[in-house]
Amino acid sequence: MAYVAKIGPSILSSDLSQLGKECKRMIECGADYLHLDVMDGHFVPNITFGHPMVECLRNAVGAVPFFDMHMMVSKPEQWIRPMAAAGANQYTFHLEATTNPGNLIKEIRDNQMKVGLAIKPGTTVEELAPWAGQIDMALVMTVEPGFGGQKFMEDMLTKVSWLRTQFPSLDIEVDGGVGPDTIHKCAEAGANMIVSGSAVMGSDDPRSVIALLKDVVMEAIQKRCLDR
Repeated sequence: MAYVAKIGPSILSSDLSQLGKECKRMIECGADYLHLDVMDGHFVPNITFGHPMVECLRNAVGAVPFFDMHMMVSKPEQWIRPMAAAGANQYTFHLEATTNPGNLIKEIRDNQMKVGLAIKPGTTVEELAPWAGQIDMALVMTVEPGFGGQKFMEDMLTKVSWLRTQFPSLDIEVDGGVGPDTIHKCAEAGANMIVSGSAVMGSDDPRSVIALLKDVVMEAIQKRCLDR
């Protein structure tokens, strides 16, 4: 079983006026990677930041932290090269934003980034399945993309369970409403990459929250190994 537990704070939930410091703080608190939400105002209603900000953050935090780019954009092909040049490590695009995922996957790899493929709550997991063998990570959204603070959609975890059964070694990420109250269900379903926004960034003790989330996922992975 190749996958491991990884916790990635969503930096959009941080103090945006102190973004570089907040990224460093999360890494110091035990984060395995940083989840960066890019929104263009078209694919989703909100606008966040683009590759110039990513480049600034890379310069601020150094080469080591893993940048998982969640590209909530209507033209994901447009930003592959700029994000690679800015220091992105994984480029996660939405299946709903393209008619040719294969070309995008190839271009992302050609630009030396890992490939993530995301689906909205309204998209079936079977639509992602044909591409699962070509990607590094599948992202199952547990809220509608574009806004923070939404209620966790527990019924989305059936997608996670199905993916874990069909693709046992795939990294599977969940994003939206994930925190101490919902992590057990995510872990039991088979998610190993956990995006958490306000639960981590808004905590008085983010180190403890990150540790809790990771412990729960690690325990679920170990149990799954024993049950095989």
